[in-house]
Amino acid sequence: MELRSDPDRLLPVDPRTRDIARGLYETVAELPILSPHGHVDPQLLIDDEAFPNPTELLLRYDHYVTRLLHAAGVELHELTVPDLTGAAATAAPREAWRRFCENWHLFAGTASGYWLRHEFTELFGLTEQPTASNADALYDRISEVLARPSFRPRALFDEFGIEFMATTDDPLDDLEPHRALAADPTFLGRVAPTFRPDAYLNPANPAFATNVQRLAEWNGTAVDDYAGYVSALEARRAHFVSNGAVSADHGVLQPLTVELDAVDAAALFARAVRGQLDAEEAAVFQGHMLLESARMSVQDGLVMTVHPGVFRNHSTPTFDAYGPDTGHDIPVRTGYVDALRPLLQRYGNIPDFHLVLFSVDETSYSREIAPLAGFYQSLYIGAPWWFLDAPDAVLRFRAAVTETAGFYRSSGFIDDTRAFLSIPARHDMARRLDSAFLARLVAEGRIDEPMARRIAHDLVDALPRKVFKL
Repeated sequence: MELRSDPDRLLPVDPRTRDIARGLYETVAELPILSPHGHVDPQLLIDDEAFPNPTELLLRYDHYVTRLLHAAGVELHELTVPDLTGAAATAAPREAWRRFCENWHLFAGTASGYWLRHEFTELFGLTEQPTASNADALYDRISEVLARPSFRPRALFDEFGIEFMATTDDPLDDLEPHRALAADPTFLGRVAPTFRPDAYLNPANPAFATNVQRLAEWNGTAVDDYAGYVSALEARRAHFVSNGAVSADHGVLQPLTVELDAVDAAALFARAVRGQLDAEEAAVFQGHMLLESARMSVQDGLVMTVHPGVFRNHSTPTFDAYGPDTGHDIPVRTGYVDALRPLLQRYGNIPDFHLVLFSVDETSYSREIAPLAGFYQSLYIGAPWWFLDAPDAVLRFRAAVTETAGFYRSSGFIDDTRAFLSIPARHDMARRLDSAFLARLVAEGRIDEPMARRIAHDLVDALPRKVFKL
């Protein structure tokens, strides 16, 4: 079966609307990529080594791929994810690739199938659909491309047209790779760290006590000293700012914010480091620290992004055998109006404070996030994330938020990926879908074409620059 990329993919079927969309897309297709939130390891660009093999690059760390194969009965160790218990041998990369190819049909209609098709055709020049019979030939073809100097990470960074890319980093990271890239005259892009303090703010996190101990040792304060804990977090944020960070990211189950006075916060913290909080108290302390994080962002200028609504490690047996980030994080219902009110009461109308809200609960876009963003000066609507960064969901997102908040209260597209090769595929998808959505508004007489061209350009360029202070 032939494998190809339709030049008009994702554009409307109606000929007149498609012509409008095609024209809009052509004006933004080659604009630089701005990626203000993602998870690519900066060491990849420091080492600049050839990618090891197709499985390691395209399958092993792509949770979209591994989870769907697992649902079809392919065990994770068969996809080269090591079994930490030692109960099952880890498959060889070529064998895992064969399992993927024989199950390629499972990805028809999915976002991951769309991105992989883009990568296969545009980056590797593949012309055949993956099957059990051609798996080895495709593996060898991709391996041949991976061996080329032009396919090293830095060359691809330039080829992809990436102007700015943010990583995700632990608060105590030294950030030496970022300094090395910034000081390298041969590297023309910009790679910025992102302050990710979740495991230092949430007493329910298994690593909380250890992380607070490390933070206290770094700061030279007692482990149960709340004032020292807060000042240490502020100092680490300053370290990130001095190394080019533009944002602090918060992954929480619910976006709860709670205002506590210093005495109550200190008492909760002292008990938290001793592991004495129940679940409700831990949530209250984390909510207080989310509000404190907003205060810090007001002071140091870091954009505050909040990614709530995911039940992490839903399958305990899978977590025990394979660890975290292995495909079984599941969305939950998320509420923003009441949960964020303490934060927005204080900081919602401070223009220099930027708060970007994400969601994996689709119903929250029109019900809560768009109305909030349509009033509060500091609040912006984050791009569809995780399970929602897919073609139909992106169009539903645009329909859900635009009539209430317009286009200019959104963040622009954010790929939120650790899969380096998928970055251009994801951004190209977003540009096509926004062109399709705008073309419909033009065809329906709701906006004119010059305005549509301006919006298409701003969604790719001006908005992410504004929202993330680039």
